[in-house]
Amino acid sequence: MSGTLSFLVPVALLAVALALALGLWNMLRAGNASRSQKLMRWRVVLQFVAVILVMTAVYFTRG
Repeated sequence: MSGTLSFLVPVALLAVALALALGLWNMLRAGNASRSQKLMRWRVVLQFVAVILVMTAVYFTRG
């Protein structure tokens, strides 16, 4: 379990950073507002998943 979490946590964090960067890039270049909203919604979902994974990793490493 620890090996899987040590792989998934950085992947989730990179996914959050990528969604944030793409959303900001689209917004700054005056792109499609609908696409920016969609990317920011994805960021929120990915951020939730990342927080759950981090908390799970903390739980299993302390136990």
